[in-house]
Amino acid sequence: MLRVAVVGSGPSGCYTAQSLVQLDPEVRVDVLDRLPCPYGLVRYGVAPDHEKIKSLQGSLRTVLEHERVRFLGGVRVGGGPGALPVERLRELYHAVVYCVGAATDRRLGIRGEDLPGSWSATDFVAWYSAHPDAADAGFLHGVRSAVVIGVGNVAVDVTRMLVRGAAELRPTDIPQAALDTLTASGITDVRMVGRRGPSQARFTTKELRELGGLPGTEVTVDPADLALDPADPATLPAVQRRNLEVLRGWAGRPPADAARRIGLRFFLRPVELLEDAGRVGAVRFERTAPDGQGGVTGTGRFEDVPAQVVLRSVGYRGVPLDGLPFDTASGTVPNTAGRVLRAGGASPDEYVAGWIKRGPTGVIGTNRPCAKETAASLLANAPVLSRKQVPSDPVTALRAAGIEPVPWTGWLAIERAEAELGARLGRSVVKLADWDALLTAARSS
Repeated sequence: MLRVAVVGSGPSGCYTAQSLVQLDPEVRVDVLDRLPCPYGLVRYGVAPDHEKIKSLQGSLRTVLEHERVRFLGGVRVGGGPGALPVERLRELYHAVVYCVGAATDRRLGIRGEDLPGSWSATDFVAWYSAHPDAADAGFLHGVRSAVVIGVGNVAVDVTRMLVRGAAELRPTDIPQAALDTLTASGITDVRMVGRRGPSQARFTTKELRELGGLPGTEVTVDPADLALDPADPATLPAVQRRNLEVLRGWAGRPPADAARRIGLRFFLRPVELLEDAGRVGAVRFERTAPDGQGGVTGTGRFEDVPAQVVLRSVGYRGVPLDGLPFDTASGTVPNTAGRVLRAGGASPDEYVAGWIKRGPTGVIGTNRPCAKETAASLLANAPVLSRKQVPSDPVTALRAAGIEPVPWTGWLAIERAEAELGARLGRSVVKLADWDALLTAARSS
């Protein structure tokens, strides 16, 4: 019987555990997470008003409640205080699969990027999603206008959240402090900006259309941006073709009398964040133009867009985990079909799946075949792995190392505490947003 540790309880981790127990009738899987809560980005990266996507937690829950799968929260792997070293984890299991995602964001690399008021969309999403590592950094204090740099689905999410009202957010599980801040915000103008053309934007049509349904909010598109795009709609994939139809519809509408405005801009490349009274006051963009090869080139013409908060949403990036090899160029762990490569050879008991394996690409469902490939690679090595001597129950060794895992019952206690908090606030479920509250609730089990 193989005993496998999966590090990370997001979609890639859960799908890996699911593939393992489906492909091998005897394997036992412990799913470890440094947080006391499961589900990864499904809990902490999906906007609170996207109930359909958040409902994916139900299928992940089924995996974690499987009789041969065990959830162990509050277990930090790698380096740092209280962490379990990678080498020690390998001693406790026949094999380890790392599903740790891409934990940081890409930077713009421009002057002024570190000014107060300049944030990654990752930081902002973590705050309104109640991630216990996030803090209220005063994102919206004194903010009237915002710029979101990027034209993917995350950029659409944060743009939408910036103008959401209390009536739409109150029924969600957004933490109370974030709800109060967002609904009291004085933001009236949000610009979402891409350096390339509308036909190259990465958002999906469903996400895009949601912007047009926000109460009291006008969406504008510059017709000149649409005219500059060289793409022939007839040659585009269906998603891009539908996106252009939506954008043309907005560009052709007369001005509306609305309290808030979302402006979608294209062919603008950020070159500098400008300071005003010690914080961001505007973004300087260079106008770009198609280069005839699918990219853009600078035109030497510049435009300053006022903004007191700037959120960059230009992609995620994997980070090194102490004890694992790492390719800085791709932001991934070197691997072949999920088997970790060390010094040019495949490590027999170390595997990866998800974004740390292939980079931050695809949608949630892309993790299924990725996880299945890794599970197959691992199980193909079962005859060798099964000869390795491991403890009968790794939890005993974890406790001896001063680590007290949060079991599934602890997570269920957190769920109950969030339901009770919601009831006290006259809402539905409301997320607990700090470590102390989460751990106190977990220990009440």
